[in-house]
Amino acid sequence: MAFLQTILAFVVALGSLVIIHELGHYWVARLCGVKVLRFSVGMGKIVWSRRFGPDQTEWALSILPLGGYVKMLDAREQDVSGISPQDMKREFTSQSVWRRIAIVAAGPLANFILAILLFAGLYSYGEMEPTPRVRAVPEQSAAYKAGLRADDLITGVNGEAVQTWNELRWKVMQAVVDKAPVKLDVRHANPAAAGGGHLLDTVSLSTDGVSTKDLEGDYLGKLGIKLALGKAIVGKVQPDGPAMKAGLQNGDLITAIDGETISDSAAFIAKVSASPGKPLTLTGLRNGNVFNMAVTPEAQQSKDGTIGRIKVELLPTMPEMVLSSSPPLQALAKGAKRTWDSSILTLKMLGKMIVGEVSWKNITGPITIADYAGQTARIGAFSYLSFIAFISISLGVMNLLPIPVLDGGLLLYYSLEVLTGRPIPERVGAIAQRAGIGILMTLMMVAMFNDIVRLLF
Repeated sequence: MAFLQTILAFVVALGSLVIIHELGHYWVARLCGVKVLRFSVGMGKIVWSRRFGPDQTEWALSILPLGGYVKMLDAREQDVSGISPQDMKREFTSQSVWRRIAIVAAGPLANFILAILLFAGLYSYGEMEPTPRVRAVPEQSAAYKAGLRADDLITGVNGEAVQTWNELRWKVMQAVVDKAPVKLDVRHANPAAAGGGHLLDTVSLSTDGVSTKDLEGDYLGKLGIKLALGKAIVGKVQPDGPAMKAGLQNGDLITAIDGETISDSAAFIAKVSASPGKPLTLTGLRNGNVFNMAVTPEAQQSKDGTIGRIKVELLPTMPEMVLSSSPPLQALAKGAKRTWDSSILTLKMLGKMIVGEVSWKNITGPITIADYAGQTARIGAFSYLSFIAFISISLGVMNLLPIPVLDGGLLLYYSLEVLTGRPIPERVGAIAQRAGIGILMTLMMVAMFNDIVRLLF
């Protein structure tokens, strides 16, 4: 069932993006008066087709589902000797260079517009997401040196407000790619512990310890920033354990151990586990009243060595959540900015691949995309639509690369035509097209190899 869901999610995502891309070419071609002969979803042999509209355009499904195309009346590809003078005026190459640029650019532009609208809809609808509240910060980490402490709430990055953990991740990722420091606006849970003495503070976080190669993993964790989980609330005290002997009760909220703030259940477990046989002083709240009690964790053997246990079960708790939503116009502006930032980030990552700063293992093909499509679809509509938006941006950016046979290659030809006043020679175009096909085939083989390696290992 999961496999079928993955296939369906992949087909819906890729199919919709191809259709939107090709509709961009189709609509602008029609606006420019160019005659469209065929609109195909898929490549290769046609398996189904119907003709519609005043021009009797052929709408087709082709056997290879990866891609699509719009076939226009083009003297370079068809015999136009029997074409009427009226239709010859609608032939593609006879159009002005600016019309040809508009038609070619419309496909990638349609992908960017789709991403903007998807993001705008998601930002307007909103979703409950974790807040950027920080778990206990390791003392040797960049975050600790910057002044972050347990339970601090990050409210902004480089002057831009952040409401959610995902927004924080995105802003820091951009800084890592740019090799730039990060200024965090912080609401300290304990200003004295942070050393600043102020509830609201701005700290400088160095990203020197993280490279673009770390972006595949937990790069925030490498900086010492981890999401604070739910509070450490006692759910059940086991009989005859250290917790019961000390007097812990169901519902007790543990706020500190030995004076050190406990921001969440993970911090509580880590502290107790690291203290076998060592007396600890627990500080907490019971019915609104503060209490202190001493407890000594029992030493137990585990696969990780000797750990401490006080024999309590904590209540399952969620991170602090917030509804992240924006008014429609603000959501549209945020969607446009996210699309722009994602496009620039994609180009920067491609540049870093070329110079060797980022591994070519990051190039993914249809297998990995299908896997992510299935995973996000199982998480929910919000994640799935976000995935489609990001893939739409990637499709738009990749098509704008100046590689012959892609839209970007054609735009390069037409830009040279604008500058020189004449089209590039056919022989040069043919050679460039063969080179472009070679480049694309190489990239496809690298992507497929990476997909197979990920699948097997």
